[in-house]
Amino acid sequence: MASKEEKPIPPFPPQHQEAPGLEAEMSPLPQYQAKEYKPSDKLLNKTALITGGDSGIGRAVAFLFAKEGANVAITYLPEESRDAEILTEEIEKLGKKCLCIEGDVSNSGFCKEAVDKTVQELGALDILVNNVATMSPADNIENFLDEDLERMYRVNVFSYYYMTRAALRYLKKGACIINTGSIGGSRGSGYPIYSATKAATHILTKALSQELLPRGIRVNCVAPGPVWTPLQVIKDSSEEDIVDFGARNPMGRPGQPDEMAPAYVYLASEADSSYMTGEIIFITGGDVSR
Repeated sequence: MASKEEKPIPPFPPQHQEAPGLEAEMSPLPQYQAKEYKPSDKLLNKTALITGGDSGIGRAVAFLFAKEGANVAITYLPEESRDAEILTEEIEKLGKKCLCIEGDVSNSGFCKEAVDKTVQELGALDILVNNVATMSPADNIENFLDEDLERMYRVNVFSYYYMTRAALRYLKKGACIINTGSIGGSRGSGYPIYSATKAATHILTKALSQELLPRGIRVNCVAPGPVWTPLQVIKDSSEEDIVDFGARNPMGRPGQPDEMAPAYVYLASEADSSYMTGEIIFITGGDVSR
């Protein structure tokens, strides 16, 4: 039986990275392997495409999907190739394929190419996980630059439209789409622009679930609270800002990526969630203020 993996609690070492950030350079390293998780072939012979799958929640989802028998494709930026290589090695140790597709999901042409390449090289597409997101240190109205505003919406919202539109050419009855939202998309937060993009994700999930229900395609969303990922070390402007990250959460710490990933497995598995669509699963460490 696997030993229980301790979850890091703040204070954390001071640290800051420029976007998009690398998981390999975080301290402590985020946990993504879910060592206590017991797979049961829930996604055997399925194929999944996960945007931003090189690190953070996306990495943990890709790893658990592979544990459950799926082959996976991930998108990532050139600056994130180190993280993508680490994940690929770990997935291949499980005997599954990990197709790494380098490019920018804010570009609709790349999204179409990524979907096409997934189907061409892995043979199908059964699960789309729209997970990628970005933040800016200046997420307030007075200091936010026009180009930063546009970039955040193109990555956090437009890419979800682009990927979904491209994937629908291949998704068949029984397929599913899972979006990554945020507790900030429900209640707002100290990051209003980011929260607004996640609110859009929540509504997109609900609207798409109704549109695609007649086609037998389910659409759901996972909305995390604070999670220890590279997104956190790029959003704050100084190394000290991250020291107490998650300390005010009821559990006294941020979540780890592998504490989010089982919800994605649940939503991807028809055996478990065939009667769920248009739902938002909040995983917040006890924060019910939404």
